[in-house]
Amino acid sequence: MQGPEGTGGTSPAHIVSEALSNISSLIRNELALARAEVSQNVNRAAIALGMIVGAVVIALVALNVLAAALVAGLTEAGIDAGWSALIVGLVFGAIAFAMAAKGTSDLKLSSLAPTRTAENVKRDAQTLKETYNDK
Repeated sequence: MQGPEGTGGTSPAHIVSEALSNISSLIRNELALARAEVSQNVNRAAIALGMIVGAVVIALVALNVLAAALVAGLTEAGIDAGWSALIVGLVFGAIAFAMAAKGTSDLKLSSLAPTRTAENVKRDAQTLKETYNDK
């Protein structure tokens, strides 16, 4: 491409215009990537919330079973049926605890941040810096 004076070089205005166009396109692409990544992280958070709700439901069942175990243990005094219900209640309680722990750990803010996009932006900035420092 010829410059305004008819030489074989590219004009500084054209270089600046092309650079601004490339940077604008890069920013648009990074914003689209950030939106997609945040959307994916929100979906993961929704699944984690679902696990917490499931844990609450199972915890309520565990409380019912534990209450039944106490009643059965007190009424029977033979303790056989009550201990069985107690064991089942403890197992449900352990499952609820594990689900709640997993759900809350998945909801930490660090797991929701768009980390891949941040890494891409850093890499792109470094590439731009190297490209325009070489000219």
